[in-house]
Amino acid sequence: MIQLIVNADDFGYSRGINFGIIDAHKRGILNSATMMMNMPGMRHAVELAKENPNLQVGIHLVLTCGRPILTDVPSLVDDNGNFKRLSEVKEGNEISLDDLEREWTAQMELLLENGIQPTHFDSHHHVHTIPAFLPVVQKIAKKYNLSARNYFKEQVNDVRLFTDVFLDDFYGETATYDYFEKILSRVQDGQTVEVMCHPGYLDKAILSGSSYAIDRVKETEILTTISLPEGIVLL
Repeated sequence: MIQLIVNADDFGYSRGINFGIIDAHKRGILNSATMMMNMPGMRHAVELAKENPNLQVGIHLVLTCGRPILTDVPSLVDDNGNFKRLSEVKEGNEISLDDLEREWTAQMELLLENGIQPTHFDSHHHVHTIPAFLPVVQKIAKKYNLSARNYFKEQVNDVRLFTDVFLDDFYGETATYDYFEKILSRVQDGQTVEVMCHPGYLDKAILSGSSYAIDRVKETEILTTISLPEGIVLL
């Protein structure tokens, strides 16, 4: 038997994204989501999370979208006070680890202040797996006793992994109606698996701010209409 986490990224990005995530949970197979604490739809996402206690909620740590929670993290922002682009932080060389730790701690504390105990953590654009940031990831994992999304390319110490296997190809053209049936041939019996997904509906925020838009609606449709094959159960 394969145990499955279907996790929606970007919870809190916008109301359209939030409603898509909740529909995929209430009417479909989605059982987890990770929340962005710095985005305009965050308060709405907190309300929906509390109204749907069976939805597991983690945190989607942010470094490359929107603006930081803190105002004194100069190495993380551009001249306009927005987070730097992914291309600017990929190597991690220009990022102060002190700035990063304080900002990600602030995001975590804000989630806790809103009454949500996170199940795990991951990050927007997988930036938590940038090797230079590992000391901060280790501190976050230890301080909050949380596991991290298993997207690391190499083995890491002092960080518990959320599942045995992480799959990131339920996305765009590869998000298909038979995707979950194919998992049976990709994963060993007895393993735990996380499938990353991005359900949502279209609103002004997503149309103007994200390069991944229409396919979110397709993902929502798939997640709310299929049934898991025999041999896979939601964790």
